[in-house]
Amino acid sequence: MNKRLSEKYTLLGSNPKTKNNLLEGVKSFAKSPSIHFLLFGLIIVLIAYLAVEKTFPNIIPYSWASALSVTMAYSVASIGFCLLMGYSGLASLGTGGFIGIGTYAVYYIINVSGLSLWLAILVAIAVAIIIGAIVGFISLRIEGIYLVILTLGLSEILRNLYVVIEDSIKIKNFEFVGFLFKRQHAIYIVMGLLVIVMIITHNIINSPTGRAMLAMKNSTAAAQAMGISLIKYRLLAFIICTVYAALSGVLLMVTLRSARASEGTGFYALITSLNILAAVIIGGYKSIWGAIFGTFVLYGLKTTILSNIDFLSDELMVFISGILVIVIVMFYPGGLAQLIGGLKYKIKKFALKLREAKYGKDLG
Repeated sequence: MNKRLSEKYTLLGSNPKTKNNLLEGVKSFAKSPSIHFLLFGLIIVLIAYLAVEKTFPNIIPYSWASALSVTMAYSVASIGFCLLMGYSGLASLGTGGFIGIGTYAVYYIINVSGLSLWLAILVAIAVAIIIGAIVGFISLRIEGIYLVILTLGLSEILRNLYVVIEDSIKIKNFEFVGFLFKRQHAIYIVMGLLVIVMIITHNIINSPTGRAMLAMKNSTAAAQAMGISLIKYRLLAFIICTVYAALSGVLLMVTLRSARASEGTGFYALITSLNILAAVIIGGYKSIWGAIFGTFVLYGLKTTILSNIDFLSDELMVFISGILVIVIVMFYPGGLAQLIGGLKYKIKKFALKLREAKYGKDLG
């Protein structure tokens, strides 16, 4: 009887096992990547809200709201490219053309037809699935640089098609979930969709699908020997990448409200595809956080943190990003994610040495 009571209660009348289980549950909840993604979204939304409300105009300028919204919209396309290149071993320069699917879906569904943004998103996804499946089938016969050239050609075909259909498109304020969404409210839609994309992508990467894609990247012959269907996972990789690019186009149109297909530096130009590729290389082609950080370096750094430096022109930023890509490819092929991971390991190792010097090595 006494033994049973001593197992259940301490001197204070509490159960230590229950406390430990609760503590472990809290720790596992705090370590959940989905919680990290959600917290990240809330922080970005808070910063954008403070910028729009001009709460701290000297610290968080009004322009930050639009800059963050554009950067996070491009991040959706970068995450899709990260999954395509980092986990499937495939490459594409068709991102610019795929982004146009989303922008024109928003224009025709919302501005012309007066229908809901939900329908525009569904239409963009449906068209992107069809085009992604076509490119995926082609990738079964063509690989490497030839696939890159083919996707580049497809992107240019789409861009010229947009010019013929309607070169310049614009949308006005629209109603969404019962509210009138103005341009400064775009960050709420952008971050909501980005967090969903991050959670879905993380689950794909850590699922059997992600492991199959990684096996396909490492060796197609070994993947086939293990029973992995190349046609299934290549199709899936291109479909996901294309869908994410189309969703990025939806978010860009919601944020900027206008686009011009014939513009050499617009959404659909080659420079967009190259920038998304560079963002994934800079941040890390196997890291969701790396893809977002790389996108921020290319699209958000100049318009936020470095906006007050006059001599940093757009041309100079392109030069700096080019040098950064070269340095990272030469010394850190895994991108900034690899660099940060290496620094964390060295810090932990240094902290362990300090602890050993103070308390001695644990001989137990």
